[in-house]
Formats: sequence, structure tokens, C-alpha cells
Amino acid sequence: MLAFRTLLYKETLRFWKVAFQTVAAPVLTAVLYLMIFSHVLSDRVQIYESVRYTDFLIPGLVMMSVLQNAFANSSSSLIQSKITGNIVFVLLPPISYREFYAAYVLASVMRGVLVGCGVWLASLPFAQLGVAHPLWVLTFVLLGGAMLGTLGIIAGIWADKFDQLAAFQNFLIMPLTMLSGVFYSIHSLPEFWQGVSHLNPFFFMIDGFRFGFFGVSDVSPWLSLAVVACALAGFAGVCLEMLRRGYKLRH
Repeated sequence: MLAFRTLLYKETLRFWKVAFQTVAAPVLTAVLYLMIFSHVLSDRVQIYESVRYTDFLIPGLVMMSVLQNAFANSSSSLIQSKITGNIVFVLLPPISYREFYAAYVLASVMRGVLVGCGVWLASLPFAQLGVAHPLWVLTFVLLGGAMLGTLGIIAGIWADKFDQLAAFQNFLIMPLTMLSGVFYSIHSLPEFWQGVSHLNPFFFMIDGFRFGFFGVSDVSPWLSLAVVACALAGFAGVCLEMLRRGYKLRH
């Protein structure tokens, strides 16, 4: 496990050394979202009975921050290593592709959770949230972070330049995140768009995470858990196969 621990330390140190950019900046962005949307919509939108819109919004922003930063951590690390050429120092040592995958994903989860905790702490002056089911909160935040960390590895391997990585993020990750129910309940949508929302795995991550706070959700948390777990397993299988073959890394 020495190789795994060393690579994990390297990936953790990478984002922690520039924490002002990788942790503080995303927290500030989420707080700005909270201030603007809660001010504009708090008196106009009713989601769940006895749940204020501001309270409803905070878990969505926390989970959105976790997902976006988990993806950014692994994808940016790989694309930078490939472009600068120092990826060779990771590929030459006897590190198995499973250790490679685990180290990058775990570091991504750590950054995502750190940012998510920062967003939650920064939101305390706006609302005092209780946690109805802590285990559900922990489960979805870990699964969501791992899934986006995995997608980040896939994007970082596939992309040959920053433009391609930006396209992956702007045309896939960002729309799926923003249209996943962070700012609204899908029951406020027309029936057709409710059906479309159920095709988005990000919706199930955020809805299940929100269930952990309020004990209510748009769909069953068990359904959300099954969808997220299956999506993570599928993406992990693709990612591990790419690493095993050395796709765009060794060849």
C-alpha cells in the first residue's frame, strides 16, 4: 500500500497547497448563489410543507459543490500532468491501475467533502439545518464524490488539451448539475420534464442527499441509492478498463 499512500498524499497536497483557489473560492461561489436565490425566491417558492426555500436550497448547494469539486480535482490533475509531461513519474513506478484509481478518487472525495463542509458552515447564518438521517447524508456525499472523481479521471484521460476538458465540463457536467434539482423541486416542472429529470443520475444524488436533512424527498431514497450505486459501478468499470489498457496514458 506504500504506492497508494504516496500517490494519495501527492494528490491531497496538490489541492491543499492552493486551498485559497481550490477550497475557499468554491465556497464563496456557493454562498453567493445562496444569497441571491434565497433573497429573490424565499417568499415566492414553497417546496415541502414546513420547509423554507432557503433551507431547501442549502443541501442542494452543498452537494453541487461536492460534485463539481470532486470532478475538478481528478480531471485537472490528470490533464496538467499529461500536458506538462510529468505523468511519466506516476506511470513508471510499480503502481497498479487499481491503486492509481483509488488514490485519485479518494483525493477527489476529500476535496469535495472539504468544500461541502465549508459551504455548510458558511450557510449557518442563513438557516439552522437539522439532519434527520445522518447516514443517508454521509452515504450520498461519498458516493457522489466518488462518482464525479471517477468521471474526472475519465475526462482527464480522454482530453488531450484544456479545451477538450472544458467542453466536457461545460457541456456535460455543468448542465447535469444545474438541472438536477439544486434550485427547485422537479414536481414544479411539467410532466415531460419531470420524466427527463429522472434520466439524470445527478438528480438522484442531490435528492437522496436532501432526504438526509429533511426526511422527505421527490423520490424514494432507496431508488436514489440504487441509481447512484449502479451509475458509480458503471463509470468505475469504464475508468478501470481505460487505466488497465493504458488508454492515452501508456500508449
